Amino acid sequence: MDRQDVPTANVIAYRLAVLCLIIVSWALASTTVGDNILPSPWETAIAAAEITASGVLFEALGQSLFVYLVGFGLAAASAIPFGLIMGGIRLFGATMEVYVNALTATPRVAFIPLIIVFLGLDITAKVTIVWLGAIMPILVNTYAGVLNTDRDLIEMARSAGATRFNIFVKIMLPSASPYILAGLRLGAGIGLIKTVVAELYTALSGLGSLLALYGNTFRMAQYFVVVIALATIGVLVTQMLKYFETRIRR
Repeated sequence: MDRQDVPTANVIAYRLAVLCLIIVSWALASTTVGDNILPSPWETAIAAAEITASGVLFEALGQSLFVYLVGFGLAAASAIPFGLIMGGIRLFGATMEVYVNALTATPRVAFIPLIIVFLGLDITAKVTIVWLGAIMPILVNTYAGVLNTDRDLIEMARSAGATRFNIFVKIMLPSASPYILAGLRLGAGIGLIKTVVAELYTALSGLGSLLALYGNTFRMAQYFVVVIALATIGVLVTQMLKYFETRIRR
């Protein structure tokens, strides 16, 4: 059975069952290792209510979401056209591929001191760090998707008089769309990680500042609230991209 044929109700039921199992295991682990190290789900829920009521969580969440969405959006807007051009113009793609692979293999953390030197500690530096982290998986997947386009279909379009722009829009882009969305999902996860990294390396703000504050003061219940908030953002963005992927496949 294909994954798309699995009933939605069954998936939801199994996901809820796994969530219950995680919460039970979490509660048992907290009683074993101690609440000072691993807070119980109930203590975490109380901490979540407290920092939510105070407005601290929402303020930090808004700051982090702005940096994340702007950086991720810029990464998608720059990576997809560049990947399409690399795949569509073979000489250009073969020339740039080695440099793209080099940047992919280089830890992005190595660029943070340079970014801070040139851009300072404000929001521009944070957005740049997120952009730098999210761009490579989107670019690599877009490039791979275009390279896997049916060459016979392209030749047929050329013989019918299609322009290069029409081939890009009507053949290469639809063919590469599953690869692009897979790259967007990878880039979304990496971009969220880089958002926290950016907030820790530059001026402390957003959810990264709360992680630093609660971690340094060993307020583990509040710390887990921030971790859960980050995980929730990642799940929501990924599920949204999966929804678009399903629509595009249809």
